[in-house]
Amino acid sequence: MTAPGTLFGFTEAQIAQFGLTFGIGAFMLYMLFIIAQLAWESKAGRFGTFVLFLGLAFGMVGFVARFGRHENPPQ
Repeated sequence: MTAPGTLFGFTEAQIAQFGLTFGIGAFMLYMLFIIAQLAWESKAGRFGTFVLFLGLAFGMVGFVARFGRHENPPQ
C-alpha cells in the first residue's frame, strides 16, 4: 500500500518534475513532427521547411532557457 499523500508511491513534486522533463520533451518532439508534416503537405521546399523549423526552434530554445533558469534557483 502506498503512503498517504502519494500517487503510486510518488509525491506531487516528483510527478511534476517528471512531467516537466519527459512530458515537455515528448511534446516538443511531437511539435517537430507536426511542423515536418505541415512542411511536407504544403510542399514548402527546402527554404520553406527551414523557415518553419527555424521559427519552432527559436520558440523551443526560449522555453528551454527559461525552464533551465528556473530549474536551479540561486541559493
